[in-house]
Amino acid sequence: MTSSDPRSVLGTLRARIATLERGSGTAPAPVAYLPFGLSAIDRLLPGRGLQLGALHEVAPAQAAISHAAACTLFAAGILARTQGPILWCLAARDLFAPALARVGLHPDRVIYVETYREAELLPLVEEGARFRGLAGVVGEVARTGLTASRRLQLCAEESGVTVLLVRRAPAAAEGGGTTASAATSRWSVEAVPASRRAAGFGRGRWRVGLQRCRGAALGSEPASWLVEACDEAGRLALPADLAERSHPQARQGRAAAG
Repeated sequence: MTSSDPRSVLGTLRARIATLERGSGTAPAPVAYLPFGLSAIDRLLPGRGLQLGALHEVAPAQAAISHAAACTLFAAGILARTQGPILWCLAARDLFAPALARVGLHPDRVIYVETYREAELLPLVEEGARFRGLAGVVGEVARTGLTASRRLQLCAEESGVTVLLVRRAPAAAEGGGTTASAATSRWSVEAVPASRRAAGFGRGRWRVGLQRCRGAALGSEPASWLVEACDEAGRLALPADLAERSHPQARQGRAAAG
């Protein structure tokens, strides 16, 4: 990607405008993007990748523990491809470190903060988001609101720290709809049974959905993709039996995600 990419330029301008709105003399961190390495996904994202130094939300597509686990590993795979320590905030001691290592996020990079009160999580995430020495912050939350998410987005823009809010249940379970949020992007993830041929072997499969993305190309609609779960480097891949059919898959995914 070059600096002439209009969506990259637009992202930089938005960051500068946000600084002026805050009335702060502190310059925001430079806008950077982390490609997924799959053109079907990257071409829909501003800067051809996930914006770093921003707030993103990930929620399971369905209410089952396997889908919630897929969300956690999806977030870990993203942060595995960054450099620096990760602050992981959670309310229960149920995070399985070897599973994070399997998708590329080594335990030595992770600082765990545990609290048994849900109300204490977001303040911890916000405190971490202000610290420029971190590569990212993960908050496992049940719910959040527009005001709290706006504060996190502003902190992330100023510090350059990427913030991921991982939900344990689908957003619709909070009251029948999607809550308002200032997050730059919102994703859904669900675990998909492996094909009969590959059952019990190799990487798992997920259906990853992009529900909303600020700055996406005009006319973009929600889309979803069937992918192989993150490998030991945190990278997604097309399933082997679909690798030669990526463009039809992308079209079908858009129709299914409406």
